Amino acid sequence: MENVTKKSQEKKAWNVKEKILDIFSKYSMVIILVALLIAFQLMTGGIFLRPLNITNIVLQNSHILILAAGMLLVVLLGYVDLSVGSVMAFVGAMAGMLMVNNNISPWLAVPLCLLVGGVIGAWQGFWVAYVGIPAFIVTLAGLLMFRGLTQVVLGGQSLAPFPGGFQKISTGYLPDIFGVPGMHLLTLILGVVLAVSLVFAQWRARARRKENLFEVPSMNAFLIKAALTIVLVLGLSYIFASYQGFPVILIILGVIVGIYGFLTNRTVAGRQIYATGGNLKAAQLSGIKTKKITFWVFVNMGVMAALAGLILAARLNAATPQAGTSLELDAMASVYFGGASTSGGIGTITGAIVGGLVMGVLNNGMSIMGVGVDWQQAIKGLILLLAVVLDIYNKKRKIS
Repeated sequence: MENVTKKSQEKKAWNVKEKILDIFSKYSMVIILVALLIAFQLMTGGIFLRPLNITNIVLQNSHILILAAGMLLVVLLGYVDLSVGSVMAFVGAMAGMLMVNNNISPWLAVPLCLLVGGVIGAWQGFWVAYVGIPAFIVTLAGLLMFRGLTQVVLGGQSLAPFPGGFQKISTGYLPDIFGVPGMHLLTLILGVVLAVSLVFAQWRARARRKENLFEVPSMNAFLIKAALTIVLVLGLSYIFASYQGFPVILIILGVIVGIYGFLTNRTVAGRQIYATGGNLKAAQLSGIKTKKITFWVFVNMGVMAALAGLILAARLNAATPQAGTSLELDAMASVYFGGASTSGGIGTITGAIVGGLVMGVLNNGMSIMGVGVDWQQAIKGLILLLAVVLDIYNKKRKIS
């Protein structure tokens, strides 16, 4: 009897341990992000979570988050794109030539620059998808080529300043239409609408899975998740409302996350991207046009790199030859740290954004604490290695 009781207790303890490991595996990046926020708030004496600093984190890392969104699809296919930093610089240089040197309206210059990014993506996608050259080689060539072309376009000089309307893409805020002193009321209203929409979407997703006879979390787990979502969204909305409201770039990021979330979760193209990255041969045998998928993923990456380049140029108010240097590494680190697999087929847009925020929080927090850039680079490199180790550990645990 004692042996039976002991075995039952051991089994129960094992189940609890497995459940905790599953929760950490699923929400590890969110847990780490929250832990970093709390740690830096304590270590900086309350400076870190001030509205001005939180806004700065968004403004300083917006272009990296946009790069991470585009890089996610590339990584899902099992590839990497080393050229995105150079493409950013080249597109920023083109924007400078159009808007600064030739006084072309941003309404025309921005679409033209995005088109340039799409053409660059098509160029690289053609060699990878249809010629069969490894993406590493093609994009490494792109890194060198477009960095050189940036120098040619700019002649080694910076171009500035950009028109005020263009700068607002990266440094503008939502208008304060209510005029309440000390509080941006429109931001609070939008925060409430967003919180309700997210909870409703979670409920719809749960109901849909239940209708299709899939396993769903308990009602208590759903209510806890919904409550955390509401607290997080309303808390951030209050922080932004205490300063100048939601930055324009945050709205752009929200739209991008929504589009990529819909693409990867609710469309045939999204399922085909996951299938192609998960098992290329099986995807080909099932009739998926893998070459076409690969080509358009690189076109998308080119457009996103162009958008990131425009946002960086708007924030700096200048097109510089050094813009975007090493940002391809930050984008890849964000995606991998967000839970994407190095072998392809696994990853989410939410994970990529959270991974990017973790990198941004680390940079900002260490800068406030006076940690040198050399140590910041070393710590970020260690974190990237740990992210890959965590990915391998999770795979082995699932197999066993």
